Amino acid sequence: MTILESIAEVRAFVAKARRANQRVALVPTMGALHVGHLALMTAAGDHAEVVITSIFVNPTQFAVGEDLDTYPRDREGDLAKARSAGCSAVFLPSVGAMYPAGAQTQVRVPGLAAGLCGASRPTHFTGVATIVLKLLNIVGPDVAIFGEKDYQQLAVIRRMVRDLDVPVRVLGHPIVREPDGLAMSSRNVYLSAEQRADALSLRQALDAAEAAWHAGQRDPQAIEADARARIRGGEIDYVEVRDADDLTAVRGAATGDVVLALAVRFGATRLIDNRRLAS
Repeated sequence: MTILESIAEVRAFVAKARRANQRVALVPTMGALHVGHLALMTAAGDHAEVVITSIFVNPTQFAVGEDLDTYPRDREGDLAKARSAGCSAVFLPSVGAMYPAGAQTQVRVPGLAAGLCGASRPTHFTGVATIVLKLLNIVGPDVAIFGEKDYQQLAVIRRMVRDLDVPVRVLGHPIVREPDGLAMSSRNVYLSAEQRADALSLRQALDAAEAAWHAGQRDPQAIEADARARIRGGEIDYVEVRDADDLTAVRGAATGDVVLALAVRFGATRLIDNRRLAS
């Protein structure tokens, strides 16, 4: 596995792969790798001969007061995990490399980024879209893979790629969960034992919503109310039923596919999860 620390090194590495007629996949991450990340890397290997993982804690997607400074970092552990997942290379850029002095350009996807997580984190998706576009421009992959746990993020990235004609196929990977059902997240390490036990209610609320949907429930307000009632011990940011494709609010009975998305704080730790409810 090759470690790449500059943009020039990445482009040279990819150029060599292209000369060998190899396909390239990109898995962008912020490090603190867990089994969910490794599943993305393994899946990437099904679509390309060369898998590049980027590890970069992107400052522009953190607002003032969020956990940028304390976000878990483990360079050597991350490299070992990426190697075990069969990555061809890991891109470890500095903040200065990704945001050189004087950088001003930002990428906004205002419609998709406006609600859900965007309501309480209004600058977040601008930071996400900007850094993802930069990574796509640097690597030039055939395919890029993102986890479906960050459902809104995936929708924002897909819209950005379509709108800006970026020649990459964006794939989502199903949510990977801990054995007890909690969605894998680098922030799970922040949870106390009591908070973690309470956080399991997120999966339970989603399971109940899916069961109700299969039983014929199509009232989004009823689905939301039941999910809220099942969440324990946390401060709810949102529990919302949205259109599964464009994330618009669902008015009246749902007639197509929807997603039940939620964000809940357990102490200082904000967790997200979702369930797509398909007709």
